[in-house]
Amino acid sequence: MMNQFYNDFDITPIKEEENDRPDDYRSPFQIDRDRIIYTPSFRRLQSKTQVFLSGEYDFYRTRLTHSLEVAQIGRSICNRLKKRSDILSEEYFIDPDLVEAACLSHDLGHPPFGHAGERVLHSIMQNQGGFEGNAQTLRQLTETIYGQRGMNPTRAFLDSTLKYKTLLSEIPEAPNHFIYDYQIKHLVFAFEDKDQILQFQAGDTRNAFKSVECQIMDWADDTAYSLNDIVDGANAGFINLQNLENWAETNNLKGDDAKNLEQLCKSIRRKRLEPLMGRKVGDFIAAANIVDTEKNFMSSRTARYKYKIDVSSEIAKESKLYKKISLDLVFKSPQLQQLDHKAARVLGELFNILSDNYISNNKKPLKLVSSESEELISIAEKDSQKARVITDIISEMTDKLAVRTYRRLVDPNFGSILDLV
Repeated sequence: MMNQFYNDFDITPIKEEENDRPDDYRSPFQIDRDRIIYTPSFRRLQSKTQVFLSGEYDFYRTRLTHSLEVAQIGRSICNRLKKRSDILSEEYFIDPDLVEAACLSHDLGHPPFGHAGERVLHSIMQNQGGFEGNAQTLRQLTETIYGQRGMNPTRAFLDSTLKYKTLLSEIPEAPNHFIYDYQIKHLVFAFEDKDQILQFQAGDTRNAFKSVECQIMDWADDTAYSLNDIVDGANAGFINLQNLENWAETNNLKGDDAKNLEQLCKSIRRKRLEPLMGRKVGDFIAAANIVDTEKNFMSSRTARYKYKIDVSSEIAKESKLYKKISLDLVFKSPQLQQLDHKAARVLGELFNILSDNYISNNKKPLKLVSSESEELISIAEKDSQKARVITDIISEMTDKLAVRTYRRLVDPNFGSILDLV
């Protein structure tokens, strides 16, 4: 029997005329999931920074391993809710394939060097449409992957990736959490009512209006990085007993925060940190429950907006504690700040070189990028559109390719025939 949670509105693809597999044995959401796995953008995540530079050591998480962990957590939340919630049943449940697709794709648009790279590209593109990792994911899904035509996502899948629904022009000073202005057409597709979604106040209020699948993806992401960044930070030596004790003294922890920190210190002392965090993944999954939401303009169209995910306040607070520890002891460390500097230098100069060659240059440009990319730049009508294509090129690079390309262009000692591959 078909899952009654979804209807034709949910499974409609963005380009209905391109239904090229009408007799496919898979469900529409399984097709969405499979297309993500087989895109080059997904494979590139194996060499993109999560916290530490990709390849620095073989046990740190990359964007790829992080995405796989988020997908596992997302599916587990769906399976648990189906078994435990009185709202759901065997005929009426949140599709785990849809949630998995959202989880696998949530970081596709992130550039080299993690959030540092994202900040650099946004600074460069501030007056030309901006840059945001999630907006770039949306751009890839709808426009640039699979031969510059996108993957023709279903409405429910596209909506499950829309963490942010505010246009940059509405919050021009914001560093992130927006989509590009031209992507309003995707809001129109997702909701079939632009005026209704734009009635929500721009910023956090509108961004908080998410489908239940998007909420699960968001909590799965929070679970994965708040717990696993602690493990990676400890393995790298940034988080240890002395640092944690000093940090606790300056933050005046009380109640549950103090208990959780003591448990963290005890597990490090006993060399049992990874088993502890593994168990906590289960606790965080169990903390997510489905509840009815207030009636809204979408709840009569789809069950995806009839419900919301409610995370227990105790676990949500614990997650914030771990994020704060990672921010203060890892991300604000001199070593990670040096990576921020590297990202600014490498990505900034790469953009300037390509921009000078393909936008500002009045002569025939040098061939610095692929023929396909050159064609996309040449057919762009405005300089801002050319800059967007150049940003696409850079954001799709892995950490190593960005550094190698940078060295090839600026380092006089790098460029033998062996360096060119």
